Amino acid sequence: MDFYGFYTGKIFDAWEYLGAHIEKDGVTFRTFAPGASRVSLIGEFNGWEETAMRRVSDGNFWECHIDSAGEGMMYKYRIYDRSGNWIDHCDPYGYGMELRPGTASVIRDLGAYQFCDVEWMKNRSDCRTGPLNIYEVHFGSFRKPSEEPDDWYDYEEMADILIPYLLENGYNYLEIMPLNEYPCDESWGYQATGFYSPTSRYGTAAQLMAFVDACHRNGIGVIMDFVPVHFAVDGYALANYDGTPLYEYPNSAVGVSEWGSCNFMHSRGEVRSFLQSCASYWLSKYHIDGLRMDAVSRAIYWQGDPARGVNSNAVDFIRYMNQGLKKLYPTAILAAEDSTSFPKVTEPVADGGLGFDYKWDMGWMNDTLDYFRTAPEYRSRDYHKLTFSMMYYYNDRFLLPLSHDESVHGKATVLQKMNGDYDRKFTQARAFYMYMYAHPGKKLNFMGNEFGQLREWDEKREQDWLLLDYPVHSGFARFMKDLNHLYLKHPAFWEKDYETDGFRWIDCHQEDSCVYAIERKSRKERLAAVFNFSDHEQKYELNLPEDTCLQEVLNSDLCIYGGSQDRDLQTLKITKRGSCLLTLPPYSGVYYLLQENT
Repeated sequence: MDFYGFYTGKIFDAWEYLGAHIEKDGVTFRTFAPGASRVSLIGEFNGWEETAMRRVSDGNFWECHIDSAGEGMMYKYRIYDRSGNWIDHCDPYGYGMELRPGTASVIRDLGAYQFCDVEWMKNRSDCRTGPLNIYEVHFGSFRKPSEEPDDWYDYEEMADILIPYLLENGYNYLEIMPLNEYPCDESWGYQATGFYSPTSRYGTAAQLMAFVDACHRNGIGVIMDFVPVHFAVDGYALANYDGTPLYEYPNSAVGVSEWGSCNFMHSRGEVRSFLQSCASYWLSKYHIDGLRMDAVSRAIYWQGDPARGVNSNAVDFIRYMNQGLKKLYPTAILAAEDSTSFPKVTEPVADGGLGFDYKWDMGWMNDTLDYFRTAPEYRSRDYHKLTFSMMYYYNDRFLLPLSHDESVHGKATVLQKMNGDYDRKFTQARAFYMYMYAHPGKKLNFMGNEFGQLREWDEKREQDWLLLDYPVHSGFARFMKDLNHLYLKHPAFWEKDYETDGFRWIDCHQEDSCVYAIERKSRKERLAAVFNFSDHEQKYELNLPEDTCLQEVLNSDLCIYGGSQDRDLQTLKITKRGSCLLTLPPYSGVYYLLQENT
């Protein structure tokens, strides 16, 4: 390892030196604990009796070799502080951990699984000019073997369950909530104890590799949530690791997050090397296709509060990490969960940006959901909540998220957020999703939204699949499947997401009628989307160039989806006046391919 690079926060491969490494004649263990007075290794291989570790390198690292240690064995580091008090810790760089409430690290052979995804890795892209339709899942509550909260399918079993579902329903990327090890189910992985350890809830490192490999063989990319801002307070993990605040701030005013966790001290080179090596580890060893970085605003500003100022050390860390990751993995996706107006989040670092590929458009999400919560009689007043997003859209490369955060903690699910009674919620949700997919920006949808989940998400229960037995839900699921496949098929939806000529408002000044018309285009096709978000039928004159044929490709009001129109898709022709009179049912959307009138 480059020790100077480790201390100055410049390296991306610290895991190759630190942690437990299987060798021909046993296992070598190394840990970084500069504040410790002594360190011992305990584990299954020595009857949990102490084996002294020796100082190596500059005296800040500790090492020992155990001939009898091997794959699958548990271990801990017993770390003595300068007063002689000790605590048993899991390995910060450990490749595996036992299931909670156990706290031991587990020796894992990262070379035990051989990937078969050469073609996928060679042809992978960041999807900037391609379709990116992401299905976000919590691994343990998509499907469950039983009703027991801690009964889960393992990684390989989930491949057989989840991959066919993604293919059938038109998602080409999967985003998984954090798979690092964590002690509290309710934290969903966002308060980690084992940053390098795939959670044992779902199996081993090799099984996770097999899952990712299976996704790639089926043309599905895998994005994982990554948490570079804070970590769990549990004493057996990173907190006061060597008897001192090694990874966190010594001052609780900035050292404790709003979630009660410990904030990483990004000014320390050793912490930077730990985190950026961890990001590199998941992209390298597990062939993960992208990282969605959680709570980026809490790194940009002290405690996430712009009034407290920019945390320049954390911003520098993000820039250096992203620049290094893009150099090592040019086609990997780096996405920021960031609701701030901090400039140039998705600009290259060389141009003064933070170096992300995408930024979550939280403004679009909040404004759009607020609009659809609003009673129809007030939508004329709020008409431009749906046009405002395009005022700032080209400032960054945005991704439109409807994530787990919008379906939990009293917020209600996306379907429940729609205004009105039970039936009107489905009608509006269909039009809402058509608006989302017509809007520029890549797409993300949380599990259960696609069939109209009514109950807020609970990590202890699987999704309410029984709802698909009800026609209104099955019709909605069919609509979402058709919408997703249409999105993947037609470049007009995504090829020019970040080019100004890929989108235009055909009409965004029908405040009284709540009608909107949008054009999307690629190099080879044009598509028009027309919406009526009022509660009554509208006659609307769509103005387009003469000699244009409107080929209807999706209509939210068809009976097959639960709507009122019992007909097939139709083709309309623009009159010589250059306009076409449309009849728009309440709460409806329609897509037309624009073709030459023959």
